[in-house]
Amino acid sequence: MRSKRLFDVVASLVGLGLLIPLFLAVAVIIRLESAGPAFFLQERVGLEGRRFCIIKFRTMRQSAPREGPQITVGPDPRITKFGRLLRKSKLDELPQLINVLKGDMSLVGPRPEVPVYMARYTPGQRAIILSVRPGITDFAAIEFSNEADILARAPDPELAYIDEVMPRKFVFYKRYVDERSFWLDLKLIAWTLAKIVGRRDK
Repeated sequence: MRSKRLFDVVASLVGLGLLIPLFLAVAVIIRLESAGPAFFLQERVGLEGRRFCIIKFRTMRQSAPREGPQITVGPDPRITKFGRLLRKSKLDELPQLINVLKGDMSLVGPRPEVPVYMARYTPGQRAIILSVRPGITDFAAIEFSNEADILARAPDPELAYIDEVMPRKFVFYKRYVDERSFWLDLKLIAWTLAKIVGRRDK
């Protein structure tokens, strides 16, 4: 879909251009609050199984990957104070506009999963999920915007993610793949922004 890629490129370029001052301010605060880089890079699985490094603002201590699972559960003690604000506002996701510009991701599409969890899907499920570029937002991202809180209520959060959350996410991923269109992308972007604003008001 050439129109989708064109929209991604134009929107990410405009977004990055407008957000440079915000990026700089956030990066400085992150560096002042805790030791380590301002950005967090993590390997994810993308279109047709190609792996890439997703870019986010770092919201945890630099040592976090060695201190716990790859999923975030409730009030995770690894998260910094400023990191909690970034996560609540979803500002930590903004650097993924760079991934969109590079072609690793789209603005809208199934959220890219880490290899260890992507391997949990069946070959048929992976073929569906990986048939499109992963995105910053989609049906599942909107539905599970409070995923960390959901997992915090489970006796075994990682098992709950694999056995309960991932199958439900797949239903949303398949729905997007089956129904995808330019107009659906615009609707999902609008719904995502509305969800973020709603969370800020709480």
